[in-house]
Amino acid sequence: MKKKVESPCESCAHYNEEGLKKLGLNLSDFDHVIALAGNPNTGKSTVFNALTGLRQHTGNWPGKTVMRAEGAFAYGEKKYKLVDLPGTYSLLSTSEDEEVARNFILFGKPDVTVIVADASRLERNLNLVLQILEITSKAVLCLNLMDEARRNKVEIDLRTLSRELGIPVVPTSARYQEGIPELIQTIDDIANGKIVCRPRKIKNVPKKILQAVNTLSEEIETEFPGVPNSRWIALRLLEGDHRIIEALRLGELV
Repeated sequence: MKKKVESPCESCAHYNEEGLKKLGLNLSDFDHVIALAGNPNTGKSTVFNALTGLRQHTGNWPGKTVMRAEGAFAYGEKKYKLVDLPGTYSLLSTSEDEEVARNFILFGKPDVTVIVADASRLERNLNLVLQILEITSKAVLCLNLMDEARRNKVEIDLRTLSRELGIPVVPTSARYQEGIPELIQTIDDIANGKIVCRPRKIKNVPKKILQAVNTLSEEIETEFPGVPNSRWIALRLLEGDHRIIEALRLGELV
């Protein structure tokens, strides 16, 4: 992870407004859109409540039976829309919950994705963390339930974990509001360009597949200049992901 300070931009929001509107999100009067992702039972809803307080409402995703929770918070002079994604173990789109979470991060391109993990069972959560980092470079790991980790004598080297993942790691115990101010500050820093993330990418890919991914990735970047996650898209195309094929055909990824 590297930090840098940039001059204020005219418009710091980088989310895909059209993509988010298709997902039923009202973006009026907000500077940034934040996604909240994570495995079930990580205290994600508690983090959501700690960040938004009473400024939240629920509904369903368009055409889905999956519940959607939205909230808001303000920090400094910026207003943030926070969307609590369904708790999932994967983004491979084998269930409606996984499809909703993946589509929001991929097509909506939120300014920051907060990944909530259980500090006492971190190893179980890293699969989803790495999958999300294949899609987006703007993320922070919220290492929640630190109180339980301490109770179970689990120690985590936060600096090493942050360096290995290439994103900020913020320890929290959301039920006690511990670490929430630091999490908000980190979200703000990423959204406004003060922290630039360099996420870890999956490396243990067989050589022949890696060659195919690199070739296809170059072709995707040539056909769709500016697409931010060509490597991940190439992997999904090689696996025959029909939703990604359709998204490319319709131009939804750029």
